[in-house]
Amino acid sequence: MHLPSNLTRFRPRLMEALAGYDRERFFKDLGAGAMVGIVALPLAMAFAIASGLRPEAGIWTAIVAGFLISLLGGSAVQVGGPAAVFIVIAYGIVERYGVANLLISTACAGVLLFMAGLFGLGRLVRFVPMSIVVGFTTGIAVLILLSQLKDLLGLAVAKMPADAFLQLHAMALRIDTFNPYAFVLGVACVAGLLLWPRLLRAESRVGAAVLRVGGRVARTRAVQMAARTPGPVVALVTLTLLSWSLALPVETIGTRFGGFSEGGPAFALPDFSWETVKQLVAPTLTLALLGAIESLLCARVSDQVSGQPRHDPNQELMAQGIANVVVPFFGGMPAAGTIARTVANIRSGGTSPIAGIVHALTLLLVVLLAAPLARHVPLAVLAGILVFVALNMGEWREFMPTQLRQLGRHYRLLMLGTFFLTVVFDLTVAMQAGLVLACVLFLRRMSGLFSLELVTLQPPVLTYRIYGALFFGAAAKLDEAVNAAERAPRGMTVVLDATHLIYLDAAGIDALRQLHRAVLARGGLLRVESLQPQPRELIERSGFAEELAAGRSDAGYGA
Repeated sequence: MHLPSNLTRFRPRLMEALAGYDRERFFKDLGAGAMVGIVALPLAMAFAIASGLRPEAGIWTAIVAGFLISLLGGSAVQVGGPAAVFIVIAYGIVERYGVANLLISTACAGVLLFMAGLFGLGRLVRFVPMSIVVGFTTGIAVLILLSQLKDLLGLAVAKMPADAFLQLHAMALRIDTFNPYAFVLGVACVAGLLLWPRLLRAESRVGAAVLRVGGRVARTRAVQMAARTPGPVVALVTLTLLSWSLALPVETIGTRFGGFSEGGPAFALPDFSWETVKQLVAPTLTLALLGAIESLLCARVSDQVSGQPRHDPNQELMAQGIANVVVPFFGGMPAAGTIARTVANIRSGGTSPIAGIVHALTLLLVVLLAAPLARHVPLAVLAGILVFVALNMGEWREFMPTQLRQLGRHYRLLMLGTFFLTVVFDLTVAMQAGLVLACVLFLRRMSGLFSLELVTLQPPVLTYRIYGALFFGAAAKLDEAVNAAERAPRGMTVVLDATHLIYLDAAGIDALRQLHRAVLARGGLLRVESLQPQPRELIERSGFAEELAAGRSDAGYGA
């Protein structure tokens, strides 16, 4: 069975990676996958809790989606799972519509992602302006920071609203419940994550100096292992042990959720109804667009860092779509390619999708063996991890006054507008308004590229030269020639030199017809000369060529 030529061929990158796969690469992928699986554990739990779900929802999303994205994806080293970019929109859906509707929205977004990849729309994501991406990414980072203040301060707020200002109001009302133990744990987590890479670099320099001076003194094995241990894992383990050993009065996974569910996830069908789907159209579109942008930007970063063959964006979208369709049946949350885990995979030596598959299996093994221990994890520590993620997620430099002055006016307007709408209103509104504003500004810029130049005015000939694209956004600029034709002496021939006309649309044809009628009304002729292929094809297909030929004695409309 052959697919139509306009559909993308389904060919996972794993099939190419296995060609010439050897034992050395397998052990590299095995080590990298195991390391990334450990990294994913605290992040998955933190993302799920911040999204209004149980911690195991993030874990099973990382396992199921991570396995499918690596198995079926179009990138050699990208690792998928729950992503920070989904936290705000997922929490909003849960707070307004409930968990069941988040599962439905996730599945529907998966269908949209798969269809986008199947019909070859993967490359279109690159047309989303970076100013919009920077604006809403930084806006999401701010919202994540605000949402984590509750657990970071240990406040007893029964239910947090989705709106940022309502969250601040709810926390202000309960500021008397401030827990200093939780605050110390959270701040210690953030400080440790910020200082951990610097401490390791400092230790490495000291160790190198000792080796040069002493000659026989080597770094201890414990320090070597510590240098390879990700900061979130160190923070999670050490601060959890500290909290448990001192019996600190802080909220934990166990006290809020009653512990971590042991065993595998329960396969269940979401409560699906067409009426519900219609209410979730906007959130679903936002999830799909966020997933596509996050995954493909991550894949581009992985191409640059890893040196692996370029990813296939359409295959990647189809894999993301399948993962998001399957994950809700296991009670999961939206998933995408994630930069933090992908970069960790590359730096740990991952060379193929096998590393991503091992990451999912490692996480599964850890959960099955250590699930009872997760109940002791303080929520303030997970909040600290998310604060660290948000700090790294935001493009804060772009908002500095010195940097803003260097940016173009349109870039500033899009970035600041999207950021403002994301924080003040809603991520869905920000995405829609940002894309609409980007289109408006693009049309304005494109219309500015069209120009009409008077070349000669020597009766009985009036000659204009036209430049750029004559489309609906610039068609009104042809009114100058129409007005001139209406005032011209009778029998005037109007010539349009279209050598530099690169594009023409239906609105442009209508503008040319209006000019033609004005010329005919004065008993003159209109000639359009030196047409490029696209304008010529449209003029012929629209029938305007025959109209020009019928309106003058010399048939044809210019060579």
